[in-house]
Amino acid sequence: MRQSALLIALTTALVALPSLAADPVPEIERGEAAPQAVGAAHTLRTIPEACARLEGAFTGQADAPYRFAVVRSSPNCQPRARFVDAAEAKPSTGAGWVLNDLIRVPNASCQTQQAVVRVWRKPLAQAQATERDGQGQMRVYLEEMRKEAEAGKLDAVPLFAASMSVEGLPCGG
Repeated sequence: MRQSALLIALTTALVALPSLAADPVPEIERGEAAPQAVGAAHTLRTIPEACARLEGAFTGQADAPYRFAVVRSSPNCQPRARFVDAAEAKPSTGAGWVLNDLIRVPNASCQTQQAVVRVWRKPLAQAQATERDGQGQMRVYLEEMRKEAEAGKLDAVPLFAASMSVEGLPCGG
């Protein structure tokens, strides 16, 4: 029995290893979430500036083992950031996105399976400016920013995107 548990733990670690190597270090450091039962909806993370809550649930279905959604947190909330579809935005560090959070949720009834949610944040364009003047200051000039905004080169608000994958071995049954 003990060898079986060790084999499961090693297999889970080896299956998750390639995705761990590919991810940049997230801004938020967190441990693995508490294991969740099949069918139990749970909040993964709340993002107040986007008036959004990330919600998930294990389904118990082999073809779609985990359901994931971005849900509005309150009808009265005024967002200061916007959620975009990760499949369309294709967030990456090269495109100015920052890996904000990496959430791992184990399946309580299947020890070899976990849901992995990656939350990406894209700050405002002017916050990414790296050019400094002769005095070492970053300067923002109203006329230049106005022209960039009119040309559609600036985001109006910071952006968030979240992607989900299920890692590990599927369970039978």
